[in-house]
Amino acid sequence: MTANYQTVQFDLTDHVATVTLNRPDRLNSFNQQMLDEFRDIWSRCRVDDDIRVVVLRANGDRAFSTGVDRVDGRVRHANPWSEDDPGFFLGAKQNRVWKPLIVAVHGMFAGGAFYWLNEADVVICSDDATFFDPHTTYGMVSALEPAGMLRRMPFGEAMRIALFGLDERMSPSRAKEIGMVSEILPREKLWARAAELAGRLAAKPPLAVQGTVKAVWDSMSMSAHAAREIPLQYPQLGNDVGKLDFKSAPRAEWELRD
Repeated sequence: MTANYQTVQFDLTDHVATVTLNRPDRLNSFNQQMLDEFRDIWSRCRVDDDIRVVVLRANGDRAFSTGVDRVDGRVRHANPWSEDDPGFFLGAKQNRVWKPLIVAVHGMFAGGAFYWLNEADVVICSDDATFFDPHTTYGMVSALEPAGMLRRMPFGEAMRIALFGLDERMSPSRAKEIGMVSEILPREKLWARAAELAGRLAAKPPLAVQGTVKAVWDSMSMSAHAAREIPLQYPQLGNDVGKLDFKSAPRAEWELRD
């Protein structure tokens, strides 16, 4: 199943929604049209139980995304206290999507693109990927992107990306070393690997997978005590609904991951 969008391609096959950024001539930067389309996509992914996993990838050779489109821009409310942050549109978790999100990064990954990575569950990248945040080089404060990065990487690494702007780019090997990505692949194998991982997750009982995603993300904003006590409610709520008989549960060949 496909859907008609102007800035992305959307395909739903075998319970996997594949969303492909499709503005390669603008380095897949996001404008208001893309923001609006992502809000619709996340709404659909949240309520459509035929969707169990989401893969996010990008067309074009040079970049996954370089953040906001500095030419087209986006709609800005005249009252700064009424303005919406792009993350309200782009972030899967901010739109209450608890289906796992796999992000497959290639090429330049910069600035506002971190809105996607910061709310992903699995991030893989190709060996040509580079990560950076140009805000300070252009005299802009980098705030929301690095705040989200702190969930994925040590403080010093998030601060270094935020401060140094265009002076530095993080390599795939460094991104894996700090846990920002979990695999590095040759570019030609990136999309196939993302599809393979998505297929594995789509084959699992969906309520168990979604409950796991929600429990882990919710716990990150809890105190240590709450994170011990409150997540107990998630298996109590979800296990009886989605649990398989242990004898009938599939036993797949496992893979040793480096």
